[in-house]
Amino acid sequence: MLRVRPFHYRLLGRPGRVSHFHTSLARLKVTKTFKLADIGEGITECEVIRWSVQPSATIQAFDALCEVQSDKASVEITSPFDGVVKELLVTEGEVAKVGSGLCIIEVDEEAAEATDNAAPASPNPHQEQEAARTGTSIPPSQVDQAQTKDASSSSVRKSKPHPMDPNAQQTTSAGSVPRLGASHENVFAAPSVRHFARHQGVDLSKLVPGSGKGGRIMRQDVEDHLARPSASAQSSSFASSLESKADAAQDVVVELGRTRWGMWKAMVKSLEIPHFGYSTSLDLTELNAILPTLNSHIPLHYLPESTPQTPPAISPASFYTPPSPPQVPSSGHYAKLTYLPILLKTLSKAMSEWPLFRSSITPAAEGSSDKPTLTLRPHADIAVALSTPTGLYTPTLQRVNSHSVYSLASQLKHISHLGRQTPCGLTPAEMPKRGGTVTVSNIGGIGDGEGASPVLVPGTGIAIVAIGRAKWVWDVNRGDGSGERRLKVNVAWSADHRVVEGAELVAFVETWRSWVENPQRLIAEAI
Repeated sequence: MLRVRPFHYRLLGRPGRVSHFHTSLARLKVTKTFKLADIGEGITECEVIRWSVQPSATIQAFDALCEVQSDKASVEITSPFDGVVKELLVTEGEVAKVGSGLCIIEVDEEAAEATDNAAPASPNPHQEQEAARTGTSIPPSQVDQAQTKDASSSSVRKSKPHPMDPNAQQTTSAGSVPRLGASHENVFAAPSVRHFARHQGVDLSKLVPGSGKGGRIMRQDVEDHLARPSASAQSSSFASSLESKADAAQDVVVELGRTRWGMWKAMVKSLEIPHFGYSTSLDLTELNAILPTLNSHIPLHYLPESTPQTPPAISPASFYTPPSPPQVPSSGHYAKLTYLPILLKTLSKAMSEWPLFRSSITPAAEGSSDKPTLTLRPHADIAVALSTPTGLYTPTLQRVNSHSVYSLASQLKHISHLGRQTPCGLTPAEMPKRGGTVTVSNIGGIGDGEGASPVLVPGTGIAIVAIGRAKWVWDVNRGDGSGERRLKVNVAWSADHRVVEGAELVAFVETWRSWVENPQRLIAEAI
């Protein structure tokens, strides 16, 4: 027989009569409101992405409750209690303020009393912030006392709460909306909406109140603001227009994408390679003279399907049906040749004469006393720098020396189509681990510069060339000193000076020149 105070009197703190009754060893249960803790970095609200538990679920301390997302990171929230989840206070997709309740958990009274007894007599901002971090709640009696004390002494307070303190923010009820001209701290919007508005240069405080519940700004509010002309801007004064420009001129932080971050790391590694550069110009006049003939004889399977085709008067297949031509994807069809596939073909001819430029470097293992080695390839593999919406790629054209100019033009058209898709459509077939030994960057279609300094990165071969724009110039060194009008293109080379001597690079480029400026040599090679 025990003599105890009735349970409901103990909760209310009221004097009551002493009762005599039998008791068992069954533990009493109480409910605790688990609050969103302050996760730091000035974050005042988070969007609940996913719940890992459902009502009536039994959980233990450190079990995952939910995953929340702020403007800066995604965080998994765990339970500080052993107990049973009774209710979820925030649904997936809703935004919760720091210090507000996420869910209600039924726990043992002993655990709850241990937490309650550790709390001070009256709550203050520091106490509430600590309660939000630990997931505990402040006893009702202390909350009532604190609210009464706050109401009576609010007019004589001298200290001002920190602006990042969640207790310093004014909550908005379901039936009220934020006031116009609210500060950024008082704007109610999901992190995803804030991120979208920041990238569009929209000041969310100008859109208060929003169309969502409780005046919350929705993504549609931002899109509507961008779609309609600003009538207020037409009627505002000069001072207000200057103010709006000042508000819009804010720094925007943009994270590097996966491809650009890869380029960052590759360019840092490029500092490990000593570069040797060489610039010159190539005469394309003779090549330009035969280009119309090459264009008029493009094989039919490379032409667009819409190209009108006249059947021959006498079919060559009347005696024997030849094998079908190779299948060419529609993205590889073209109607006109450019200089680039011919320059690649002639470059492969020079590489066939210079085994060094068909080689790739195999570095020695870290900590090993072995020397690096060069792996000589039997074919000319050339990588092509390709600028895409998602970043810079270097797909590889393999066995360039074994392909015709028409085939190379089709391959260039196809990889350009794949690279400009979103997301990028390049596959391991176009991006093999063993890339080209020489890289070509065609910058002539973008700018009209006179020179460049291409950069080599480890694993991309031993040389790289940037090809500029072809231009007609007056060459005073021709025509017995009287000069001639010639079509020339500037090229800028960089080679890995660890394995390529400067004289070797110059001699290799001159070999390439002999093929470019005398395209008749290709006839003997059966292009």
